Amino acid sequence: MEQTYTYELKIPKERIAVLIGKKGETKKKIEEDTGVSMEVDSKEGDVFLYGDDAICLFNSREVVKAIGRGFNPETAFHLLKPDYMFESLRLNDYATSKTGEIRLRGRVIGKEGKARQTLEELTETSITVYGKTISFIGPVENVVIAKKAMESLLAGSKHATVYKWLEQYHRKKRQAQFAELRREE
Repeated sequence: MEQTYTYELKIPKERIAVLIGKKGETKKKIEEDTGVSMEVDSKEGDVFLYGDDAICLFNSREVVKAIGRGFNPETAFHLLKPDYMFESLRLNDYATSKTGEIRLRGRVIGKEGKARQTLEELTETSITVYGKTISFIGPVENVVIAKKAMESLLAGSKHATVYKWLEQYHRKKRQAQFAELRREE
């Protein structure tokens, strides 16, 4: 006898249309790619996931959460790859007031989105700033580094300091990979 697992989550109502997609294509793709069935209450923003496989249910939940946090479905579908992950930070963990949250959001996004874009390039992740959250999608190691860099930025580090740290991290990583290749020869 197979057990059916369920998971319920809430996403912002304005993201429901993105989750469903044109003519239900995104919802259908999530269901097909994960083997999970989905019900969406568009009035309340509730999403119900049902499936026989707990891992597939987890994967579909991560895709839905990512779409709910502002990622486009194409980026969210990367989470179905085994080495990718989704992670979020809450701005109100770093700001004590509404104006503080706005200031931090501005620091993360930067002028014309330049800071966010630079962080994405240096960490090789996708980053969204949506509502009171900053979210990441990418390979596990990259998301961990991106989150650490973002926490440093939110704690008040200068952009240049964070960028320099990320560049040094990548330099050390490349040197280690090169050393490993030399050992194998």
